[in-house]
Amino acid sequence: MTTTTISLKTFGDVEAFVNILMGFAFDIDLVSGRYIVDAKSIMGIYSLNLNKPIQLNAHTDDAEELFAAIDKYIVK
Repeated sequence: MTTTTISLKTFGDVEAFVNILMGFAFDIDLVSGRYIVDAKSIMGIYSLNLNKPIQLNAHTDDAEELFAAIDKYIVK
C-alpha cells in the first residue's frame, strides 16, 4: 500500500479527481479521521470533511503513475 495526503477544495475538484482515479484498476481509499471511503465514489468523498487534508491509500506498490496524475491535489 502507498500513502499520500490530498486536498479537494471544490465540487469540480472532486469530480475531476474521481474521473482520474477511474483509470486505475487497483483499489484506492480515502481516510479522514475514523472514516474510510472508496476514493472512486463521489458520494463517499462528499461524506468526508473536505475542509481538511485527506489521506489517500493506494492498494499497490507502484503508485508513481497515479501520483503523477493527481499531482495537483497532493498536499506538499
